[in-house]
Amino acid sequence: MKLAQYYHKDGNPRVALVEGQRLFPLTFDGDMLDYIVTRPRKPERGEALPLDEITFAPAVLRTPKIIALGLNYKDHAEESKGKPPENPLIFAKFPNSLAAHGADIRWDPKITAKVDYEAELAVIIGNTTRDCSPQTALNHVFGYTCANDVSARDLQFGDKQWVRGKSLDTFCPLGPWIVTPEEFGRPEGHGISCTLNGTLMQDSDTGNMVFPVAEVISFLSKHFTLYPGDVILTGTPAGVGAFRDPSVYLKDGDEVVIEIEGIGRLVNRCVAVPKA
Repeated sequence: MKLAQYYHKDGNPRVALVEGQRLFPLTFDGDMLDYIVTRPRKPERGEALPLDEITFAPAVLRTPKIIALGLNYKDHAEESKGKPPENPLIFAKFPNSLAAHGADIRWDPKITAKVDYEAELAVIIGNTTRDCSPQTALNHVFGYTCANDVSARDLQFGDKQWVRGKSLDTFCPLGPWIVTPEEFGRPEGHGISCTLNGTLMQDSDTGNMVFPVAEVISFLSKHFTLYPGDVILTGTPAGVGAFRDPSVYLKDGDEVVIEIEGIGRLVNRCVAVPKA
């Protein structure tokens, strides 16, 4: 099942079922977080809407927290001249960084001149999770979606810690929709890629993670409680712009596409404009 969050004509986010190129609004009074928490039984469908006529919201808008992993693909660790970590290397992105499929990735050139893309599989937690084992961890997953861990490399590397460079507004596009586990299957073995202006920049498989999704969830749950709607970004494969020769950074007018097999395509355009 594919579940999308979109903006209703009243301006509020609503939940809908996606089938093919059509979106069916659900008769459910709430947003995606409400849906994850309450798990309504078979809500009725409304009249179908073409996907190209709706405005998407981030796959989860009111997430309690966004947890991200660094260096979770061996080839990415190698291209950054690092070593795969012995334990999952985690950092946070603030919820203000969320952006939707079709929305702009925006930044002020006076703040950062080195904006990078990172294709990632995002995991959406479905229930309160504490100290779970790797064997039971996937039972706590509500679904999966595409993410772009957009990064201001000059801030990230200049600060010696990553939160500011990872948390600028719109620096976490998430979508276009959530695919539930029964449709997506196991999180390993799915192609993952990033295309910039039609050029393939990253091309890998989610099975190449250093720490598989189940191990990541278990590790995190032993250190702090995971809540419904929490978003976990599971790391990016090789091919990011910062470590290319020469480096490739996002520019005003660029289009960046994150695609994951079994989910779909997350498309965003880039807008670099000084703040008023």
